[in-house]
Amino acid sequence: MSKVLILPGDGIGQEIIAQALKVIDFLNTNNALDMELVHGLVGGTAYDETGSPLPQATLDAVRECDSILLGAVGGYQWEKLERDLRPERGLLGLRAELDLFSNLRPAILYPQLASASTLKEEVVSGLNLMIVRELVAGIYFGEPRGIEERNGEKYGFNTATYFESEIRRIGHSAFKIAQIRGKRVCSVDKANVLEVCELWRETMENVAKDYPDVVLSHMYVDNAAMQLVKAPKQFDVMVTSNLFGDVLSDCAAMLTGSIGMLPSASLNKDGFGMYEPIHGSAPDIAGKDIANPLATILSVALMLRYSLNQADLADKIETAVNTVLDKGYRTQDIAAQGDSVVGTSKMGDLVVEALV
Repeated sequence: MSKVLILPGDGIGQEIIAQALKVIDFLNTNNALDMELVHGLVGGTAYDETGSPLPQATLDAVRECDSILLGAVGGYQWEKLERDLRPERGLLGLRAELDLFSNLRPAILYPQLASASTLKEEVVSGLNLMIVRELVAGIYFGEPRGIEERNGEKYGFNTATYFESEIRRIGHSAFKIAQIRGKRVCSVDKANVLEVCELWRETMENVAKDYPDVVLSHMYVDNAAMQLVKAPKQFDVMVTSNLFGDVLSDCAAMLTGSIGMLPSASLNKDGFGMYEPIHGSAPDIAGKDIANPLATILSVALMLRYSLNQADLADKIETAVNTVLDKGYRTQDIAAQGDSVVGTSKMGDLVVEALV
């Protein structure tokens, strides 16, 4: 039996997680998944109920579970809170507490949605790349940081830092993934300007020696952004720092037509993972039954594949999503003329029907 902590979070998180739970319930009943669900709070909803975006009860529950399924965190109503109390601190706290250093962000263009991309079909058709983002170090966590008064004006500062060991382990993660894909890794940095990136590049080259079957290349982050738009299919696995990965993965996501289609995984060295859609809480559409739940449903597939050793059931979910898309059903974010537009809940029901 596996035990999974369910954290719906804020905004559309409640709605999209509800659809993923329909899929889990079906697999528990019909495919002997044997998954026990534990429910908890994180983000703004957690702050409203407990005064903390990451309550101790959630941390206690995490330690008894095999993985986490997360909806999304954040919303306008919490933006004026002190920084340590904002919803996003709950998410960052989970990443740091569990040492979820390896963030996997696939960018896959489903053939049924080629016309939904903002790029020409011939540029993006067949796109299937993986961005491996270092998640618990870099400028998001580096010290010192803050806002001070200097020379009569406000001065803001953050520190981009990496230990060699932190770079090495994300490198190993990327190379291992490349070995089961196209055996190519592109390491993205800014080594022509930043010393921390000089160390990044040097360390990646050392890690590459352990993987003679994988080809390593390097690219500056500004060029990588350009190449993602110009010729994205040149990439197999991209590995990069926390900040660069944050930006590039969202750029890559839009090549697929909608961030509502893409799941993500954040793993530690033991294979424990937090699985979530790459999009945010979208408070402007929360409660309207129009959010796309497919990224969250596909996050369940990632969880089954990477943390719970249930690749056959992961394949079953992914096949069901393809079946629904083949039949022309779309949420409004991926709909084109002639498609059958359905709401969040109906899309969840359709995926469950396709699992049969």
